[in-house]
Amino acid sequence: MSGVGVITISVDDEVEKKFRELVAKKYGKIRGALGVAVTEAMKLWIKKVESEENEADGNR
Repeated sequence: MSGVGVITISVDDEVEKKFRELVAKKYGKIRGALGVAVTEAMKLWIKKVESEENEADGNR
């Protein structure tokens, strides 16, 4: 990992609450846990979108 980016976002209150609960459940109250979980979620989303794009390209 080369650097650290900063993103300021707004999300639905219920999504944030559930996400924070699950992060705390998985990682505990360790510093940086939220960032680790958001990074993991973003990587999964990127993989999903790229897969969908590849499938769409194959159908052309």
